[in-house]
Amino acid sequence: MIKHIVIWRLKDFAEGNQKEVNAAIVKRKLESLSGRIPGMSLIEAGIDFSRSDSSGDIVLYCEFSGRDALDTYQKHPEHVAIKDFIGNVTQERRVVDYEQS
Repeated sequence: MIKHIVIWRLKDFAEGNQKEVNAAIVKRKLESLSGRIPGMSLIEAGIDFSRSDSSGDIVLYCEFSGRDALDTYQKHPEHVAIKDFIGNVTQERRVVDYEQS
């Protein structure tokens, strides 16, 4: 099983919205992919409430059946369609992909 985790820090203002509005939009867009990507068994998105200096603003957690399924997700048209918006509102992005045996 592959686990895919992404943490974003968002710009204070982008795409005509404050950070909090964009976080909600990103969460909704990501969660709309549930059940639509072959090989993806779980997708969760969460908005940080701690607002500490070391926290991100939004996190994505996904589980995939294997590396090929993660590849499929990365290239899937519905995922690609939301990447521009997320990129436009993002200040910083960190990602970890790992295999759980």
